[in-house]
Amino acid sequence: MKRLLVTGVSGLLGINLALRESAHRDVVGVINSHSLVDAPFLTKPFNLTAPGAIDRMLDEIKPGAVIHCAAMADIDACEKQPEKAAVINTRVPGILAQACSVRNIRLVHISTDAVFDGQRGDYVETDIPNPLSVYARTKLDGEKAVLDAFPKAVVARVNFYGWSLTGKRSLAEFFYNNLSEGKPVNGFTDVQFCPLFVNHLADLLLQLLDSGHSGLFHVVSPVSLSKYEFGCRIAEAFGLDKNLIKPVSVMDGGLTARRSPNLTLNTGKLSKALQSALPGVEEGIKEFAVQMKEGFPQRLKNYLNQS
Repeated sequence: MKRLLVTGVSGLLGINLALRESAHRDVVGVINSHSLVDAPFLTKPFNLTAPGAIDRMLDEIKPGAVIHCAAMADIDACEKQPEKAAVINTRVPGILAQACSVRNIRLVHISTDAVFDGQRGDYVETDIPNPLSVYARTKLDGEKAVLDAFPKAVVARVNFYGWSLTGKRSLAEFFYNNLSEGKPVNGFTDVQFCPLFVNHLADLLLQLLDSGHSGLFHVVSPVSLSKYEFGCRIAEAFGLDKNLIKPVSVMDGGLTARRSPNLTLNTGKLSKALQSALPGVEEGIKEFAVQMKEGFPQRLKNYLNQS
């Protein structure tokens, strides 16, 4: 089976995808700021923003496919550093796509549901985006750069949750961490989204990769809910006090960048392409809770190099 290269392998999606797939194929993970210890797959350090780094990476690793998870994903940090966000979220994906095209390497590029302004919801792939933040704008520009350079690539708009190396990278972890310590938190009642469990996302991305599909896909849960409702379901799954979650408006959240209120995406194209029903929110939260019981979060943290 062809070698799979995963960029941003220390991120939430990267680490879960690489761990899940390393049991089935040769996986190489590319790291930058965070190194891993005793991971069950090979890791290589590359700064993808450095001149010539992407060509060197592909020529050294020789993958048959790439899943590009690396990104500047902190929305408020992007607002404060727009030039850096443009380099990482737009220029790097375009260069990678061009390099993969020349070498005939399959590519899946990870984008975001935030490319839409959230005024309507139930967006399909042909709807015209209207990004509200620097993060969203640079990710949309990254989509265009990838598909212009390599039309055979897959671009996946996503929204996902799961356990991360640091334990602080997903909304589900935020709710679990605070509620398990008895701390009150806010839950936005006026932000609708379609969160997908990270392992389900990994499986769907690999199906798209291996099935030969190309173009733009919405790879999210077919079930939507508010962030407040999501927090309540996390609380219920772990037997925590959901009354600690205060229902508030996103306008009262003290966030730097503007957030889109309704980021429900239509997954009909994806379901038809893969000829299967898609996993929903309940299935994902149940697996998320099972992973905690099995000690998965701690095993993840053991991979993080603390030195």
